[in-house]
Amino acid sequence: MMAAALRELTADVCSPQVLRARFDGKDHGSEERWQRLAELGLFGVLAPGAAGGLGLGDADFVLLAEEAGRAALPEPLAEQAAIAVPVLASLPAVAAAQSLLSRLVTGAARIGIVHPRNPLVNVPPGLTHWLLCEPERLALADAAEVQAPARRSIDAGRSLVEPVAAPGTGHTLATGERASHLSAQVLNRGALYAAAQCLGLAARMLEMAAAYARERQQFGRPIGSYQAVKHHLASVAVQLEFARPVVYAAAATLGSATPRTAARVAHAKLAAGDAADLAARTAIQAHGAMGYSWEVDLHFFMKRAWALAGAWGERNYHARQLQTLLVDGALALGPDQTFAASG
Repeated sequence: MMAAALRELTADVCSPQVLRARFDGKDHGSEERWQRLAELGLFGVLAPGAAGGLGLGDADFVLLAEEAGRAALPEPLAEQAAIAVPVLASLPAVAAAQSLLSRLVTGAARIGIVHPRNPLVNVPPGLTHWLLCEPERLALADAAEVQAPARRSIDAGRSLVEPVAAPGTGHTLATGERASHLSAQVLNRGALYAAAQCLGLAARMLEMAAAYARERQQFGRPIGSYQAVKHHLASVAVQLEFARPVVYAAAATLGSATPRTAARVAHAKLAAGDAADLAARTAIQAHGAMGYSWEVDLHFFMKRAWALAGAWGERNYHARQLQTLLVDGALALGPDQTFAASG
């Protein structure tokens, strides 16, 4: 129901017309979208009830991230609601974390996340805080404490900056092994929810390609009636359907810090990223030469998919992670390991 509500909301405040204005630098609705997301309670989905949240799990939020991707939502919903909020919630004894948590849940506080594997950050409107993931240190900093010059992207729908924080900046939340563990959690969460957004993007681009193939006439028939076009679109549908359960499985076990969880996240990023890439290339091909043009809405979603391919670890990084887990023997393999044990 929440995913359906988010789709309805994004259809209203994040339509292709809005995205076009965003790319043209004429969109002034970011604050309104942020407030509407807060009104739906989306920032508190993964927060405990004591902090004003809903206390749901990652298997729930993954559907919301998928919808955010489907709409190419400019604002970083997942970064605040599915990375910063659960990480701060896991520090109940740290007063600074709990104080900020309740404000993040309402959307009053807005946070950006600095991580070595994600150097370019999509920031929310009216940024107030930074979550700094440093080697053996996790810290909170006010927005003014970190220099963050704007950076251009192929995806002009996002507000990208490149934050640079001096060592020791901000209020320390955790150090040593605990900080390293939380930093790994941040990366896993970022990669998983980037993958979930890729699922939504792939589905949207497939829908657009199929709709165009039904309308475009060639030799007196819709081009979608020709097998060559059907096969390309079917290949995207198959790859998307194989990627979706991989992402959902990673979401179901995201809370456990095990080699299998890390492998599932890496697999999810690879599978969903590849599905989105294939969807983008196939949709361009289905549209013909006009698929590359500025006038066709396809490029909003295509560019977001390509941008997310490099977010929270690019493809080669996650492939190496998965290879290392398999080669080093940290991940048990075999038919008995395919499904979770029951009883």
